[in-house]
Amino acid sequence: MEHIIISGNKPLKGRVDISGAKNAAVAIIPATLCAGGVHTIENLPQIEDVRNYITVLESMGASCEFLDDHTMRVDARNVSSTVNMPENLKGMRASYYLIGSLLGRFKKAVVPMPGGCNFGSRPIDQHIKGFEALGAEVIQEHGSIFVTAERLVGTKIYLDVASVGATINIMMAAVYAEGETILENCAKEPHIVDCANFLNMCGANIKGAGTGVMRITGVTPTDMKDRDYTIIPDQIEAGTYMIAAAVTGGEVTVRRVIPKHMEALSAKLQEMGCDVFAGDDWIKVRGKEELKPTTVTTLYYPGFPTDLQPQMTALLTQGNGTSYVTETVFENRFQYIDQLARLGAKVKIEGRMAVIEGQARLTGADVTATDLRAGACLVVAALAAEGNTQISNVHYIDRGYENLEEKLTALGANIRRISDGEPPLVALEA
Repeated sequence: MEHIIISGNKPLKGRVDISGAKNAAVAIIPATLCAGGVHTIENLPQIEDVRNYITVLESMGASCEFLDDHTMRVDARNVSSTVNMPENLKGMRASYYLIGSLLGRFKKAVVPMPGGCNFGSRPIDQHIKGFEALGAEVIQEHGSIFVTAERLVGTKIYLDVASVGATINIMMAAVYAEGETILENCAKEPHIVDCANFLNMCGANIKGAGTGVMRITGVTPTDMKDRDYTIIPDQIEAGTYMIAAAVTGGEVTVRRVIPKHMEALSAKLQEMGCDVFAGDDWIKVRGKEELKPTTVTTLYYPGFPTDLQPQMTALLTQGNGTSYVTETVFENRFQYIDQLARLGAKVKIEGRMAVIEGQARLTGADVTATDLRAGACLVVAALAAEGNTQISNVHYIDRGYENLEEKLTALGANIRRISDGEPPLVALEA
């Protein structure tokens, strides 16, 4: 088992380049199966979720060849509609995108039930509702989902909740449906737009991605062409480094970003007193010695992202006063609070609200990541804490952050990774 050790209480300074978006990558990779043919995907992040997806695609008969560290050619001409997922990867959450992509292309799919970070019930009932509305039969048994259709026919589908996963999954299934599919109450996240843009470049006819109503006019497989496509920057990675700059009182420029995607976070950092400057593809955050408290409510895009809520909570422990964070997307996303408290945070949970007492004195301790963004929260808190913090379960962090230690080291952080059996970092002396 590996651990990350951080000796904190040092301001971060410098520039950091943001990798491709994890959430876009895990949608566009299965979208190559929907499109068929041979496609080159650029700006792929080197993270665990991407590597796992490649393993799954190769087990299905696809050829995945890296042309460089962040560019992959996928040959999806000879894939199967049945996902023979390796046993150790059957917990992949984003595997549900394989259902829509394979259903659209083959009119059938057999996919193991998805897993992922365990911070609340994330049912796929809206996905199934959409598949059935298009004419598919869905059976769940023996730990897998079996979806079949003699034909898929476009229709009007209203999502009961603006689910990101259901929006992408139904969109992919509808690419080859006869006639027009109108999908209402869609989620609007940037990675939905990115996936739609990729499919449209290949020959699909998807309109309205990024709005509340999408219209998908069915095409045929012969309409789809091979394409090269570049994935958008990761807004959550960018936000994590912006928050890290603020919590350490540093000055960091995040580069290769889309500032519009960061507006909800930028506004909150400014409310807390930080200086935030933006250019065409960069944002600079300058922290302050005294941070103001604020109130945060997570919402679907363009609201404050739930995936930045844990990192923001770590920052709010340093505000001069009481802050409030309300989580509206996932009911159990505060399960990391016990670990944050081990570092000295004073947070009380009241239902879906966290009440955060500011100006907490954070000190190093041994803590455990409970999911991907909880791990990022602990990294942020450790950067502000006095002394050494050891973070376990770092495989969660590896799911979504490329070269975390290298990027933070370049910004002046005192951080390194160790394995079981190595001396525990008496280690990171400043």
